[in-house]
Amino acid sequence: QVMLQTMASLVNTAIDGEALTTVADLDAFLDQWEMSGSRQRSAAEVQQVRAMRHVVAAAWRVADRDELVDVVNDLFERTAARPYLFRHDDWDWHLHVARSDQPVADRLGAEAAMGLADLVRADAVDRLRHCEADDCDGVLVDLSKNRSRRFCSVTCANRTHAAASRSRRAAQSS
Repeated sequence: QVMLQTMASLVNTAIDGEALTTVADLDAFLDQWEMSGSRQRSAAEVQQVRAMRHVVAAAWRVADRDELVDVVNDLFERTAARPYLFRHDDWDWHLHVARSDQPVADRLGAEAAMGLADLVRADAVDRLRHCEADDCDGVLVDLSKNRSRRFCSVTCANRTHAAASRSRRAAQSS
């Protein structure tokens, strides 16, 4: 689940301009999402992650489960994904599908493939959504129990709810 949220956040770094322009930007993103493993800390690495982001974003552009399978298999192939058990930082043993010394972009892509494969297997592709705020192109993964998440961020939710409130007040005073 964390990896799916990470992937939505990665895709959203290209919304409203480019948020991954420098090594520091990429480091901040990887730190925020607690991505372990080696880093080159280079402009080339930033470009590789941005290219992988485009591939991962395809998951939100598919029409159905069968098309998502194609995206998942493409990611597995691109990244030479292979399962490994890891224990690091505050995490106990858990599964990674890329070695910690593989390029960051490959690790992100392989982990995305694994999370997306879980959605395919659970027939839960509908959890990949687009933000419902009128002025946002962001994506999200709805992991709520009742599948009710509509916005990519609290900011979008607040802005939409405030606009609806203003609209209701204006209608009442007319």
